[in-house]
Amino acid sequence: MKNVILGVAASALLFVGSAAQANQELATKNACMSCHQLAVKVVGPAYKDVANKYKGDPEAAAKLAEKVKAGGSGVWGPIPMPPNANVSDEDVKALVDWILSLAD
Repeated sequence: MKNVILGVAASALLFVGSAAQANQELATKNACMSCHQLAVKVVGPAYKDVANKYKGDPEAAAKLAEKVKAGGSGVWGPIPMPPNANVSDEDVKALVDWILSLAD
């Protein structure tokens, strides 16, 4: 029984790790990582900072999805985020969910 529990726990950790890797690869594929990094501000805010700013906001996913698609400015400083209308809605949802999961 103990081996089964350990096996399930190990599988869950591998799945979480591979899902995070896949979403970072999705961010790289869509050029998001050109302006954002996980923990360091580059041109745009660090994804962990975004996650912590919106932590507990039930409308966060919708707000961020709209910002990814339409672009915006003024929330994180004077440099505008360009619109990313070419990113599929499915990819936007996966990216936003991943970013929000990074909150402390």
